[in-house]
Amino acid sequence: MRLYRLETVSWQDSQLLYHALPRVGREGVILCSPATTYVCVGYFQDVEQEVDVEFCRQNGIPIFRREVGGGATYLDGDQLFFQLIIHRDNPLVPAGKLAFYRKFLQAPIEAYRALGIPAEYREVNDIVANQRKVSGCGAAEIGDYYVLVGNLIVDFDYEMMARVLKVPDEKFRDKVYKTIYENLSTIKREIKDIPPREELWSLMADKFIEMLGPMEVVATVDEEWRAKVNELAARFLTDEWLYQKRRPGAGRQVKIRAGVEVKQKVYKAPGGLIRATTEVQEGVIASISISGDFFFFPEEKLTAMEAALVGVPVGEAEQAIARFYEEHGIESPGVTPADFARVVG
Repeated sequence: MRLYRLETVSWQDSQLLYHALPRVGREGVILCSPATTYVCVGYFQDVEQEVDVEFCRQNGIPIFRREVGGGATYLDGDQLFFQLIIHRDNPLVPAGKLAFYRKFLQAPIEAYRALGIPAEYREVNDIVANQRKVSGCGAAEIGDYYVLVGNLIVDFDYEMMARVLKVPDEKFRDKVYKTIYENLSTIKREIKDIPPREELWSLMADKFIEMLGPMEVVATVDEEWRAKVNELAARFLTDEWLYQKRRPGAGRQVKIRAGVEVKQKVYKAPGGLIRATTEVQEGVIASISISGDFFFFPEEKLTAMEAALVGVPVGEAEQAIARFYEEHGIESPGVTPADFARVVG
């Protein structure tokens, strides 16, 4: 395994590099930071539900959909990314997603502690200090590899984060800003003297090496890896990929005729927000589309679960989802079949 200490890269590379590495069959730890700002949405999210797309377009802020679950966030050079790519058969990988988070988030936790910040792990995938979140983390499965991403947050633009999100009115936006500020902290807020950027990179590198063992440190992207990044860019930087989920607004219900209606419900489970748009005919699910900022493994099975619910009576949705979980070995940390059933029909 190699440690790729790339530091400042283009905003596109800050996402595409970790998507590409498992696709060329390699493990590694990538340390990087975007040269310019952008908005990143979770794999299962509907970008037009979550982000003020027009504001971003007018202000030249790109939007990227990642293959990792979780929510929309505003990213810039004041966030130092760590991206772990590890093969599912690596003996270091524990069984279960919560154990995976708990084990491998220990490296950034120890980095924070070395700075004098009392960081600790909190389920499902948070690093907190003094009761505030200090790192945005998520995981995905790409082929035979597990991917864990997160950051050390040196500073954060709370106002811009609140501005890029889709909200119903400015009063609600003010509430979002206040809530983010009260619940998300940074190195700058937690300690008086911030070490130079070079020291922070070295600290993170050292903590991952302590956890994973000796690694060759590399500072460049080789030709094979770059070729795969360019190949993925042709797909991931398109509107087709970004806008793949389009749904009506939250909480809507439209009656088509007697016995036929389209509903959307939203539920906040411990592991994330779930939104489902369901067409119900005579009490039976005719179609369903699910989105949100949760995590679901394997990711591609969510579409299969939607298909499996077609033809199921609304009252039997929970049992059908539970069967699907068992048959396909689904893991969704903090989200249960009962939680999904709450937004169906």
